[in-house]
Amino acid sequence: MNLKKSRSAGASSPLNGIGKQDADSKRKRKIAEINQALNAVPVDVAALRRMAISEGGLLTDEIRCKVWPRLLNVPVESIPEKLEEVQRENNKDYNQVLLDVQRSLRRFPPGMPDEQREGLQEELIDIILRVLHKNPQLHYYQGYHDIVVTFLLVLGERLATALVEKLSTHHLRDFMDPTMDNTKHILNYLMPIIERVNPEVHDFMQQAEVGTIFALSWLITWFGHVLSDFRHVVRLYDFFLACHPLMPIYFAAVIVLYREDEVLECECDMASMHHLLSQIPQDLPYEMLISRAGDLFVQFPPSELAREATQQRSQQTAASTFKDFELASAQQRPDTVLRRRKREQAPLEAQPGTMAVVQPTARRFVRLAVMGLTVALGAAALAVVNSALEWAPKLDLQFFP
Repeated sequence: MNLKKSRSAGASSPLNGIGKQDADSKRKRKIAEINQALNAVPVDVAALRRMAISEGGLLTDEIRCKVWPRLLNVPVESIPEKLEEVQRENNKDYNQVLLDVQRSLRRFPPGMPDEQREGLQEELIDIILRVLHKNPQLHYYQGYHDIVVTFLLVLGERLATALVEKLSTHHLRDFMDPTMDNTKHILNYLMPIIERVNPEVHDFMQQAEVGTIFALSWLITWFGHVLSDFRHVVRLYDFFLACHPLMPIYFAAVIVLYREDEVLECECDMASMHHLLSQIPQDLPYEMLISRAGDLFVQFPPSELAREATQQRSQQTAASTFKDFELASAQQRPDTVLRRRKREQAPLEAQPGTMAVVQPTARRFVRLAVMGLTVALGAAALAVVNSALEWAPKLDLQFFP
């Protein structure tokens, strides 16, 4: 797969007017499909995931307020109207949280009045301390606030508190352990993905001994800390919330692969390479990279990479402990079928060569959506039991002809 930069992107066309009409039509059609999925009984979570993954994501913050809770299986009606009071005095995390929040000015919209921003910063502190107090097994890390502020700006304090708590005890839990062992394990998936796609880039990076620490802030903030345009941040959050918990590391890989020419032209030493890679260009073609990250996940699922990413840690990651993520209910059919299949038959052997074929766009979105729906299996379980392709094709035929 060639992930080099496209030289023809951005070319003008005399058909731009027609293109805008087509884009408006697609947008209206997508909004209608999202509303249809939300109004279905039960809510069609699989369709919502497909909408979040596909081009443009969920389009507006108003829609995200309705869909993000569904993607995280948070029943909005059960969220208390009044949030718990936060005790800041004698809180072991308060001072560090305060410092990080005070340094987060650029995460707020340009031109926002100081009074409004300061009020949101106070709410940001309260959300973080509230979640940590309720879940003492979680440990604050620098960068956590970059994720929380995104949810706050999109959802408001009440809804953000509930979703951040669910996210923290699932997708982000590895980053909130007492040590960074599990975080390092997840970073270890990066180089095997790059090696599969472009051995030359992989070998050059290995020779430079750059490691993977350049991608740490990308991973633990879901890129919120390193992207300046809030639209790009929420677009990625749409994608990540709809997919497997390891998808951010696949997206990190496609960024590196997209910058192939820059990497290979860089001085082959750790300092130069780290400096280059740690600076993410702000004009990335996000939709293309999202699509290609999905392709790579389907081609090279965690099961294929786990041994190289170190098997010893694979059973301990948060992606393997989504016990309450066995779908919103037993009525969500893809997960029900998957669990039934696991009982009825032993895991199939992957057919040689099947991982190297890029799936058609529609089926790729289906596969990624189904993978998101079945996160109860998690990264480690997929790594040692099944690859997604062993069951997704059958689901395609049954539910998404």
